[in-house]
Amino acid sequence: MTAAVLDAALVLVFVIIGRGSHEEGFSLPGLLQTWWPFLAGAAVGWLLARAWRSPARTVWTGIVVWVATVVVGMLLRVASGQGVQLSFVIVTVLVLGVFLLGWRAVARLATALRRRPA
Repeated sequence: MTAAVLDAALVLVFVIIGRGSHEEGFSLPGLLQTWWPFLAGAAVGWLLARAWRSPARTVWTGIVVWVATVVVGMLLRVASGQGVQLSFVIVTVLVLGVFLLGWRAVARLATALRRRPA
């Protein structure tokens, strides 16, 4: 479950950075309004990838969670009347890609280095 919490936290970091860069403030209702579509998308990704089996796997789990977070998140934003512009989609794809794939790549590298003979 640590990986799911890390994914959720990184999506929240994305939301905080985004709201801050647009001077939208950091009220709890505002953060939740922006966060929930992407959090739901990450949950869908976890279910599709069965991420609980190997949460740190970069190639399958990471990509499925990343894509679902972006696609489902954007669809839910549209459905809930929140804005979706091309520039926002591009930034979301890039930042969440770095966040959701990045920690998995670092974890994989750390595991490989620990297993390496001295």
